[in-house]
Amino acid sequence: MTVTGFKLKQDMLLGAAAAATQIEGGELAHSWNAWADRDKIRDGSTPRKADDHWRLWREDAALMQVMGLQIYRLGIEWARVEPEEGDFDDAVIKRYVDEINLLLCYNIKPLVTLHHFTNPMWFERKGAFEKIANLRYFLRFAEKMVRAFGDRVSEYITLNEPNVYAMLGYFTAEWPPGRRNFFKMNKVVSVMATGHIYAYEMIHRVRAEMGLADTKVGFAHHMRSFSPASAQSRLHRGLAMLAEKIFQGSLSFAALRGEFKWPLRNLAHITPGTYADFLGLNYYTCSTISAFKDQVKSGLPVNDLGWEIYPQGLIETALRLYEICPKEIYVTENGTCDNKDRFRCRYLYEHLKAISESKLPFSRYYHWCFCDNFEWAEGESARFGIVHVDYDTQHRSIKRSGRFFSGIIEGRGVDGKLYETFVAPETYCRLV
Repeated sequence: MTVTGFKLKQDMLLGAAAAATQIEGGELAHSWNAWADRDKIRDGSTPRKADDHWRLWREDAALMQVMGLQIYRLGIEWARVEPEEGDFDDAVIKRYVDEINLLLCYNIKPLVTLHHFTNPMWFERKGAFEKIANLRYFLRFAEKMVRAFGDRVSEYITLNEPNVYAMLGYFTAEWPPGRRNFFKMNKVVSVMATGHIYAYEMIHRVRAEMGLADTKVGFAHHMRSFSPASAQSRLHRGLAMLAEKIFQGSLSFAALRGEFKWPLRNLAHITPGTYADFLGLNYYTCSTISAFKDQVKSGLPVNDLGWEIYPQGLIETALRLYEICPKEIYVTENGTCDNKDRFRCRYLYEHLKAISESKLPFSRYYHWCFCDNFEWAEGESARFGIVHVDYDTQHRSIKRSGRFFSGIIEGRGVDGKLYETFVAPETYCRLV
């Protein structure tokens, strides 16, 4: 007989994550507004509107409190803080400080992301992360924010998903700057891994100078569970191992331990060490490798973007990271595209149950995402939120999955009643 329900780990905190570009809106000179202007968004939408969070931040924070969120991962829009090189907007910085103060008033602990895919256009024109010399600009911005937040924020994500930023921007050309160059992609990852290490050291140094302790710094690593389409095929097995190494394995060693393995390069003579205080893991799906492309086998559950739903992959990827760097684990993103909120409760249940039953030291879970938002190249067409957003009116409404998530937080897990109400009625779509 299958046992339903679970209890959260004793110190586990639950909340949600967001990226500035995806929720704030605004007529800003950054890479994603420029990308939308080139008609690169699949549904024709633009991040200029998004969730209008820059105006509605108080309402969103209050809604988080109503839903019982304990933690919130928020991003800082670099192009808003420093719209022109060296020109910092103090009013914008104060506005971010005010938002963090409000979260703290609601007993919601902030985790700040300093870079989440989007560059100011002045930085983009300099070559962005293609050049290691450009890291000084990122570090200057990052230090400005760390000093401004002071004792309000003790936990930072330096960079979000360098591998995704580089692969989609410099290999598949689906994201800005839209180039196709394998060697350039790997140089960008090398530069960003170095940038994380520099930022890790800088944040610790600056906060120590300010007399602040309990500093925690990491980066958010997008990982997948890679497997061969045919376990009997030497080609498939080899390609799966190669894909894992290129996409995530080498970055794990570089950013966490300062060990740069092929295809990455140690461009700044980084000394091996430990460069993370927690493991930030973004997990959504797995990759089944056949020839030189991913595939999903027929009959398996998929979300509305066709991504396979594989909860055990969250544990598999966390274990890989933990073996490299044994630190506490923050699930900095996990969620699914479910436009009609038909199976998100089941998705949440299965992933949180896997975490709760694992012996690995998970301590945070940030659901991706809080509100439906501008989902990069998919635009407004892909809904990941536990709160529905009507983009025409900007009206927010808590989804069924949002009520379920609140119930998990309140009950410190899922009991039989919660399961029967929210999970039992749901089934996944399966690939034909």
